Order: sequence, then C-alpha cells, then structure tokens
Amino acid sequence: MWRVLQLLGTVVYAQSWEPQTSGVTAGLRGISAVNARVAYAGGTQGTILKTTDGGTTWQRVSPAGSADADFRDLEALSEREVFALSSGEGRLSRLYKTTDGGQSWTLARVNQPEGFWDAISFWDATHGILLGDPVNGRFTILTTGDGGATWKTQEGPKAEKGEAAFAASGTAVFTRGTREAFFGSGGPGGGRIFHSEDGGATWSVLRTPLRPTSEAAGIFSLAFTKTGGVAVGGDYTKPNETAGNIVITQDGGKRWEAPPSSPGGYRSAVAHVSGMWIAVGTSGSDVSRDDGKTWRSFDTAAYNAMSFTADGAGWAVGPNGAIAKFVTGPRP
Repeated sequence: MWRVLQLLGTVVYAQSWEPQTSGVTAGLRGISAVNARVAYAGGTQGTILKTTDGGTTWQRVSPAGSADADFRDLEALSEREVFALSSGEGRLSRLYKTTDGGQSWTLARVNQPEGFWDAISFWDATHGILLGDPVNGRFTILTTGDGGATWKTQEGPKAEKGEAAFAASGTAVFTRGTREAFFGSGGPGGGRIFHSEDGGATWSVLRTPLRPTSEAAGIFSLAFTKTGGVAVGGDYTKPNETAGNIVITQDGGKRWEAPPSSPGGYRSAVAHVSGMWIAVGTSGSDVSRDDGKTWRSFDTAAYNAMSFTADGAGWAVGPNGAIAKFVTGPRP
C-alpha cells in the first residue's frame, strides 16, 4: 500500500511494506537486518529464519533443542555472527550465539529462575548490554566486553512498584555511540526512560508524560539520532488507542514531551531511517518526517518489530509468520 508523503517538484515520494513469504506460522517478534541481502528473524516455537537473497526465500536455522524458545530479539553483528535472545519466565530466557551464519549455535547464557529477559543491544562487535525485568527491586542489567563470551551483572536501576520492561520487539533498550544506553519502562509506575553514559554501570532516570495504569501499557520501544529521539508504546490490549503512545525528545534525551499528533494506535517498535521515523504495531504503521511531531499512516497490516541497515534496507515481522520488506522511492 502506497501513501504520498512528500512532493518535490513533480516527484512524489512514498514508502510501503512489501509482504514476503516466510514459510512459517509462528509469531515473529525479532528481526535484524545485516544488509540488503541478509537478515535474521525470530519468534515462537524456537523459530529463527535467515535470508541471503533479500527475502525472496527464508530458511529455518533454529538452534537444536530450542522448540520451547520465544526469540524476541535477534542481533546480527555480521552475516555470520548473530545473537538470539529467547524471552520468558526464568530459564525460558536464554541467549544463543552463532558464528557460522546459523549452521550451529551455542547456548551462551541462561537466566536465573526468577528473572525475565527483554532485549539486547550492542555498541560494537565486542561490547553489548542485556536488559531484563526487575529482580529484587532492580532492573536486570548484564554487559559484555568480549563479544558475548562472558557477561557481567551490573547493579541495575531501582524499579518502582509494578514497573517492568517489554519484550514485544527487542527494542526496549537502545545503544548509542560507544558507551550510552537508554531503556524505557511500562506497567504501573512505568513510563520512565533510563539513561547510562558509562556502558550500563550507572543510570539516571526521567519520568515522561506517559502515565501507564496497567501492566499492559507503557514504553515498548525507543530510538535516537544524534540529538532527537522517539519512544513509542501504548496499551497492547487496545491496539487502536492513540492516547499515551508516544513521547519525543529534541535534546538527546534530557527532556521528553508528547508531540502534537500520535501514531494510529499501540506501537511496539520505532526506528529512524533515511530521515524518517517509522513506527509499527498490530494496528498498522506510521511515518513522521518532522522529528516525530506529526504522523501519517502508510500501512494497516500487523507488525511487531522492524530493523534497518544504515543505508535504508529493512524488514518488519509480525503475527502468523508475517515478514515484509521496506520499499521507498518515487511513487509509480
């Protein structure tokens, strides 16, 4: 579906999600684009998929013995080196790694019985961070400095009563530069954004205008440019509700405000690509070309997560094996 977004002379620019065939019916929530040819996707029933031809075909490359895994976050550091995070209660949260493009996987780490892992992100090929829900009143923060061979437990920031993170798209945590990290929270007491400038060792926190009142609501995803940022969410049980689903910053994350308009419902992922902000959720996709201030719908299909390369190649994934490639350019 095409939507007009910008008129430059006589050329109309637009974008769309172009559906592809995944070959599975699993719910897909994790996606990592390496380049215009290679991407990895993950989801329920231990599903991990890989394409090497731009999405024309997808092949299953799941770890052996992972049928109970729910892969919510895929982080591809290269075409061959990939981390896959399974989310769930206790030991259902597991971290796998491949160094041969999914031909074989190693189990890198298993969660403690009382925890729940939400997302991972990397500053570079050796330094990364893993975010989990609070245990004993503090968010779970693990960091690695050796490419995931070992993970160090940091003292995470204190959580308020009922506050947690969301594993809806693997984008609840965002890394920037060489040491900065951000994550958002939800649930009663949530709607806050946490910021670290020292690789996850210490954290500051800001309360945003979002005031979630249920466990199903809050900040699900956030992303940044050098100075701007957008955090999206809402209530996943109310997919068409637009209230309380977005805040933006124009000073690198120091202050947050609700913009004049909102995406068209609950949104589980947001990303910046080619000068645009894109938000996706189970009730559709939206685009902003003015730093998140105003939004327009461009697709009504349900997607949970998306990933883009630096040069704009990207995919979205969703329920029932949905996969789509991002297409932008002059309208035909």
